[in-house]
Amino acid sequence: MAKFTYPQRSARALAVASFSILALAGCTSAANGPGMSSPRNTPVTAFEHVHGLGADPLTGNTYAATHQGVWLIPTGLLPDTYLAGTPRSSAVEPIQIAGQTQDTMGFTVAAPGHLLASGHPAPSEQTDLNLPNLGLMSSTDGAESWTALSLEGETDFHDLVAVPLDDTLRIYGYDAGAGTVRVSDDSGATWSNGAELPLRDLTASPSRPDRVFATTADGLAMSVDVGRTFRLVAGAPALLLVDAVDDAAGGGLVGIDTSGTLWREDGTSGNWTRGGGTDGPPEAFTFVGGSSPWILIADASGIAASDDYGITWTELVLLAG
Repeated sequence: MAKFTYPQRSARALAVASFSILALAGCTSAANGPGMSSPRNTPVTAFEHVHGLGADPLTGNTYAATHQGVWLIPTGLLPDTYLAGTPRSSAVEPIQIAGQTQDTMGFTVAAPGHLLASGHPAPSEQTDLNLPNLGLMSSTDGAESWTALSLEGETDFHDLVAVPLDDTLRIYGYDAGAGTVRVSDDSGATWSNGAELPLRDLTASPSRPDRVFATTADGLAMSVDVGRTFRLVAGAPALLLVDAVDDAAGGGLVGIDTSGTLWREDGTSGNWTRGGGTDGPPEAFTFVGGSSPWILIADASGIAASDDYGITWTELVLLAG
């Protein structure tokens, strides 16, 4: 396992060879220091922007939802504590799944083996000047294929989060067009409207499904009534992205601010602790559940993972340029 003990990703990136995310030929890899390993330097098809990240505890697959479809992300450099007990993908470079190029905006691993997504169709499927919306889509075969569940042609969810109820899923979605939090209590078949507010990111407590959090320009906001109303959380840092920490890892929240600094909320006291960071604002961020606190982040320099709240990072994909 390669763990690069640089607190800033820009410095750490100097020590690893890159995946060229531009279609370049004849690249040579950078030299690695003693004991360091790096991803294979293999040119792959470009993706521009990462909208979401997710890790599936059933398949062991790690995904990046992008402007050009959903990609399988290599995790072979990570130790067995990452998604412990699940098979590990054999991918050694990012793979565009099934060659699909839809603009995948909202994305989440809703349950083991179950992905949810939203966004816009691939360019080849656009038929008029008004870009249609994909509504809510579901995949149970690792993003190889998608089934439309609801709101097709109507809604573009820019964020999705799912939490379990007794025999179904509660799904929170941010309807970007309407600026509204929408809620489904039947795994995405029907929806009700919640609060109207401008937000950047949503997360919900897996053990308290009525409680949902949103990052806003005014600060971190919380709803305790299934997204109908929100109030600011006193003492919380100004976060850009946020995710819930499962009970096995202590509960609470973990988030990242616009400067790339990570923050951890203690699940018992509610106090916030500053962690490590990355260099610059993040594009996507997720907590990977389990007893080890793995975090995935995407920013302009690539995709990386940390098991110590950003003190050290392992590069999974390093973007060229």
